[in-house]
Amino acid sequence: MMTHTDLSRTPVEEAVQSPDPARLRLISVTVAVAALSLVTACSASPEEPASSEEGPGAAQTRTIDHARGETPVPDDPERIVVLEPVQLDTAVALGRAPVGAAVLDESTGAPEYLGDDVADLTTVGTVPEPDVERIAALEPDVILGTESRHSAIYDRLSDIAPTIFMETQADPWEENVKLIAETLGDAQGGRDLLADYRDRCEEIADEHDTAGETAQLIRPRDARLTLYGPISFAGSTLECAGFTIPDHDWEDISLDISPENVRSGTADLVLVTSIDAEDPTTMPEAVTQNSDAFEDVHLVDQSFWITGVGPLGGQVVLDDLDAILSER
Repeated sequence: MMTHTDLSRTPVEEAVQSPDPARLRLISVTVAVAALSLVTACSASPEEPASSEEGPGAAQTRTIDHARGETPVPDDPERIVVLEPVQLDTAVALGRAPVGAAVLDESTGAPEYLGDDVADLTTVGTVPEPDVERIAALEPDVILGTESRHSAIYDRLSDIAPTIFMETQADPWEENVKLIAETLGDAQGGRDLLADYRDRCEEIADEHDTAGETAQLIRPRDARLTLYGPISFAGSTLECAGFTIPDHDWEDISLDISPENVRSGTADLVLVTSIDAEDPTTMPEAVTQNSDAFEDVHLVDQSFWITGVGPLGGQVVLDDLDAILSER
């Protein structure tokens, strides 16, 4: 008896109903081709993006090379704590006023010349002895300090936030400004500030014809006098403005002398720091008693000639120097 194939059945169903070997091989090939097509289609479809710490919501960082090696810092730090005057000055100059700073004297706080930009600043101890607990309470996202002063607390600071250290406060201050600006994500801004400072130096040197003249800054300190050398903030600013600092056996940035040796601090222009530059009685007796050796001597404000290290302080010092030279 002849049988008729049911045309409504699929090949697979036909093979099941009629297990002919040739038909089974055909079905096997058909299934294999279909499976291969499915795999190829899946491979060609776009992959789901893998989760990554570099996604839009992740904090971006930069690696800073500093006195303690290499440390990643946020691209755009917002809560900044600084432990040195040059770091405070530079941060403010860049429009990045810190939330906290160590200061030279907590009773006086931040230098007055920084004005309202530090009105909301929280002090975190003194420059030589910062208070780690107060720093931690501010929840900073970057901390700046100095190896020569703060090495003993580096690990504790690093546990709080990425911490960047200058080598020493005695380094040329302009180099420290560059490191600070890089850490805060504005290296070009730091270069621009230093260029403005040098331009102002050149203006003063040209206007007052300072080339060939010597200048010396003297700071009265207890029973001694401190002379500031050419790599100090004040000394380098005087030299930037065209003066030459007299030769001495400098101890880093300065040299202490006894009042009896005050004549070794003479120069064409002598500047003596004071907490009140308007009060002539603050001039040291050692200077007034040797007036014949100090023909051109002036009191200057210690708050920026000594503690105003940085681009803003540099401009204030240059303005003061310009005023003094204009009265000659």
